[in-house]
Amino acid sequence: MIYGLIGEKLGHSFSREIHGALSSDPYELRELSPDALAPFLRERGFKGVNVTIPYKQAVMPHLDHLAESAVRSGAVNTIVNRGGELYGHNTDFDGFCLLARHAGVDFAGARTVILGRGGAAKAVRAAAISMDAVSVRNAVRNPGLEDELPLSDPGSWGGCDIVVNATPVGMYPDWQGRILDLEALEGLRGVLDCVYNPLRTRLVLDAAAKGIPSEGGLYMLVGQAIRARELFTGEPLPDGVAEVEYQRLLRSKQNIVLCGMPSCGKTTVGKALAGSCGRRFVDTDEVIVLQAGMEIPEIFAREGEAGFRARETAAIESLAAEQGLVIATGGGSVLKDENIRLLRHNGLLCFLERNPMLLEPGSGRPLSGSREALMSLYERRLPRYRQVADITISNDGAPGQAVEELEKYVA
Repeated sequence: MIYGLIGEKLGHSFSREIHGALSSDPYELRELSPDALAPFLRERGFKGVNVTIPYKQAVMPHLDHLAESAVRSGAVNTIVNRGGELYGHNTDFDGFCLLARHAGVDFAGARTVILGRGGAAKAVRAAAISMDAVSVRNAVRNPGLEDELPLSDPGSWGGCDIVVNATPVGMYPDWQGRILDLEALEGLRGVLDCVYNPLRTRLVLDAAAKGIPSEGGLYMLVGQAIRARELFTGEPLPDGVAEVEYQRLLRSKQNIVLCGMPSCGKTTVGKALAGSCGRRFVDTDEVIVLQAGMEIPEIFAREGEAGFRARETAAIESLAAEQGLVIATGGGSVLKDENIRLLRHNGLLCFLERNPMLLEPGSGRPLSGSREALMSLYERRLPRYRQVADITISNDGAPGQAVEELEKYVA
């Protein structure tokens, strides 16, 4: 092992991909049981490793030297082997500072509450203090220390300006976890989450819905990886590399979710886009049919529209945790807030807009079988499409034009 990542479970990690983009050096993911951690460190058979859950504090007694970042954070996420001696650093500190700046969240004078008390929380605390937060407290499930707050009762916190999640709650595979209800908190000016998979946790989505500046942990991940690479090699990387790598990683991971009216071209454009970018194309209507074992008109006949919509949500939920897909949704899928939330965890919502005179009624579409029904649907749904869309792409011309526009959002 030359360079790599150690942790107990690494199936969710993007680290190898990021380090592979930063350097041609081999980078290995090594899952270790708690009993295997000490022997691995004693052997010292590596040049440098990153450390993740649950070993950021457990590695510290096995190291020869601790950098100021590790002492200040009380945790280590990067170990460098220099001549057989192990040096511990914490680059989560650097990554979190970069995330805060990228999200436009200003800690100066802010009352800050960090959710959790583990290794990531310690790095976030040190970073928040360095960015001039006026107070930093931890909210945990079972408060034990004098300054700890009850996670279950945010109304008792006495107010806060910025909330940071430094726990694994909301991380894949438990990607719909909700650690905190923001309704009890007034006047928040920022919400940050160290979780990066999914791209947007429930906490981030809840904050965004309230208009609160918020962001997940992808930029932090990239920032800490860049600093770790610099420590591994002793050489600085060029300015601007963090933004370039963040954009590349985001575009490679996010789903392109096509929404719009029946016959607007979602399937045609989606298949062409998937083909040009080497992605998998999925049509939610096809998933519904597969899961139900019957065609859509039969579902409507047996279960009505309510039954179909329930199946539609189940189909979307089965896809939303995946990444790097092109997804064509049914025309009415955007009407349900739950569907939008599910798709936003990893998706960029793209309204494929088409002149209503170019839309065609279809016999296989129970709600748009005639021109009159189709036009009525269009008038009712158009405001919703525009409301939920992250981007709008015209599909009045050849499908290739829409595909070319969408390729700008795919790595």
